[in-house]
Amino acid sequence: MTSISESGVSDRETVARRLLDSSEQLSYDPVKEVDWETPLDTGYHGASPEWSTLYGTSYWADLTPEQQRELTRQEAASVASTGIWFEMILQQMMLRDFYAKDPTDPAFQWALTEIADECRHSIMFARGAAKLGAPAYRPRRFVVELGRAFKATASGEAAYAAILVAEEVLDVMQRDWMRDERVVPFVRTINNIHVVEESRHMKFAREETRERLKGAGWLRRQVNALVVAIASYFIVTSMVNGKVYENAGLDGKRARREAKANEHHKSMLRSSCSGLMEFLHSAGLLTKPSLWFYKRANLI
Repeated sequence: MTSISESGVSDRETVARRLLDSSEQLSYDPVKEVDWETPLDTGYHGASPEWSTLYGTSYWADLTPEQQRELTRQEAASVASTGIWFEMILQQMMLRDFYAKDPTDPAFQWALTEIADECRHSIMFARGAAKLGAPAYRPRRFVVELGRAFKATASGEAAYAAILVAEEVLDVMQRDWMRDERVVPFVRTINNIHVVEESRHMKFAREETRERLKGAGWLRRQVNALVVAIASYFIVTSMVNGKVYENAGLDGKRARREAKANEHHKSMLRSSCSGLMEFLHSAGLLTKPSLWFYKRANLI
């Protein structure tokens, strides 16, 4: 049951109202905030070098500074493209969840606000990827079809916990990128906008996950923990498309081999997910079967 305060307002409603107030006070218009006009300065990285899938490998050491910068620009564009893919899944899940519900409910109004944010973010990411000189990066066809099924069927805690995973992993890396003066300024602005606005989205996803799990039995938790873990695996492993290496002018075969074995990158992913894993554990969504997928995705 939803807890009710002395004023008769539920905790869930209170959170939604706070998020709506925050959105009114601090939101951005990427069309106006991001410098879209200045030509790309190739003297900058597209992301913090430490977040590159090749950073710390022998191949990275063999690359020229120009090649390193081009690789991080392609990788940043790939992450942005994956972000668009999942934001479209997120929007459809939330629309299904709030379909025909009470429009006077602050949670309903917040859901529409979040969807509007995600629409702006997707356009912002698309324009950013194009400015980085990257092609359209998409997950493998198999993963795209899995996403199609997931967005059509996922509900309750499975939907919101999966949303949280995608947002939390991206949030940590973007917090690094937005502060890094080696990263091209317009990408830093994009990251700052996304971090500020996604912090509200993550708050709502955590609240909804807890709310939907109230009264859930052992079997339901086991099933949904596995669903979330599988979704997380495909989200995270789709972030950097294997084609980024050839598009950066590298030997794709060697790059993919060294990236797959890169312990530094695996460590970065694990550190970015420590808070997320603590939350999933506290919610009862970190089960033994789910751990296999999180370990495979280097999230734990």
